[in-house]
Amino acid sequence: MGMLYLTYAEPPSGVYSSQVVDVVRYVNEKLDAKIRLVAFISLHDYKKNKSTILKQLPDAIILPMLPKATYWKLNTIMLWFITIFTFPKVIIARNVIATNMALAVRGKSSVKKVCFDGRGAIAAEWKEYDVKVVESWKKDIDKLEEKAVNQSNFRIAVSSMLVEWWRKQYHYKSNDHVVIPCTLNSSFKAKTPGMEDVKISRDKLGLNSSDIVMAYSGSTAGWQSFSILQPFLSHYLKQGKNYKVIFLAQEEENIKQLEIEFPGQVSRKWVSHHEVPSVLTACDLGILIREKSITNEVASPTKFAEYLSAGLPVIISENLGDYSLFVKDHHCGYVLNGHGYPLLEATSNERRAAMVQLVEKYCTKDAHLESYRTLKKSLLN
Repeated sequence: MGMLYLTYAEPPSGVYSSQVVDVVRYVNEKLDAKIRLVAFISLHDYKKNKSTILKQLPDAIILPMLPKATYWKLNTIMLWFITIFTFPKVIIARNVIATNMALAVRGKSSVKKVCFDGRGAIAAEWKEYDVKVVESWKKDIDKLEEKAVNQSNFRIAVSSMLVEWWRKQYHYKSNDHVVIPCTLNSSFKAKTPGMEDVKISRDKLGLNSSDIVMAYSGSTAGWQSFSILQPFLSHYLKQGKNYKVIFLAQEEENIKQLEIEFPGQVSRKWVSHHEVPSVLTACDLGILIREKSITNEVASPTKFAEYLSAGLPVIISENLGDYSLFVKDHHCGYVLNGHGYPLLEATSNERRAAMVQLVEKYCTKDAHLESYRTLKKSLLN
């Protein structure tokens, strides 16, 4: 066995499927990396969640976490036993706690190298948004994150801005890392929606051909910054009935209030992952507006690639990971800078095609194959 990919306290979800399961499959198929997933998951819905993961990755090792999340150090003993039987040389660990578990068994087993798969500035996020975790984790998270950054043999960062944060906050001085943003599932096939596709999708949703439709995918709570989003949307919704917004989100009070204020212009859909592209096809623009924070400055939102894959230019805040600069460089949307509102127009078929070409070139796993090769070479040499 060459490598293990370790996750801790992450239940199966759409993000887990595309950013964990699909990564393991992709690297095994493309690079014959011999990576095996090891997932410690909560006892809550354990059988169901274990079954979900095993359906996607039959050789995955799924283990129950000890009843309290604070016992992750004791779960490290179980990880050590796994290394005795699977004999990996490398552990790639997703996020801070999993990386500290991997570092604890490095040198005490067959494991010679650990890779920190950094998904964001975790200590900053927990503090900025009062993330509900056990107090002992919050107290120690800065030290745990610094250890993950500086004591790992190699690192994956979801944005170049995250690397810069490591350098500033934790005095990271190495260049032993690759930047791989959150990418689309490798099953993605680039296809530009035609005008007939747009019409069919709009008809299903009761939209007119003259409507200028904005899509917002995700929650409107916490770091999703509804306090900034609400006045932005209201500016356009007040201009005319042909301005509309569709929320791909669960029911929330924020959305309800907008629906009441702008009847017939605001709607909410909660659909399966497979139905999302059809709804996005009916729209003209995707919205990715977030407040200024460290969490957002280093982020790599999966929604960005999802919008582009449906042919939608993106309305984005300044300093949102690497994507604000990407939008400027590739002319694929509007970067909000606090100085007025951009003129929004219906998206032509030609522009939709350009968005799909961009996502295929930059936001797929194939687009980052060389980075995955660098990762494998650095870890197994």
